[in-house]
Amino acid sequence: MTRNRRADAERNRRHLVAVAHQAFARHGTDLPVREIARRAGLAPATVHRHFPSREDLVDAVFARRAEACGQQLAAALDDPDSRRALSRTFHRFGEWQVGEGPLTDAMLARPAYAALRREHTDAFTRLVERAGADGVLKPGISVEDVRIALMALTSVRALPRGEAPVAVRRLTAVLLAGLVN
Repeated sequence: MTRNRRADAERNRRHLVAVAHQAFARHGTDLPVREIARRAGLAPATVHRHFPSREDLVDAVFARRAEACGQQLAAALDDPDSRRALSRTFHRFGEWQVGEGPLTDAMLARPAYAALRREHTDAFTRLVERAGADGVLKPGISVEDVRIALMALTSVRALPRGEAPVAVRRLTAVLLAGLVN
């Protein structure tokens, strides 16, 4: 019985974090806990049992987001094909801008994530340097050029939600065409 309760509690916790992630990405991290509970189909007391404060829930969402980004970068670094790895990284970053850009900005604005941001920047730099060494990048393209191109993807956030997915795919293709041989 205890094991089933623990399994249920863990499922509820994961469900809450997933629901909060979607809600915060769409409406910002100021969304009330009672709204997260409503969206999750759970009582507010259940949310507070897992996350005593709203900040605890926000931190759990940020940790989930940071882990996903770290996993994507690790997979890119493990991919022996630097062209594919760089392309996938650009595409994934663009997808995040459509649905999660403001959430990522809120996370990275917190001093607690400064070291993680440096770690992700270092991983991205290694990925770009490897692509350059493999001859994937056009002559004269620097790591800074690729970073600037990546930052350009954040511009899709200004578009209406319905237009952003198509625009980010098109912009990603244009940017990669300008960077990659």
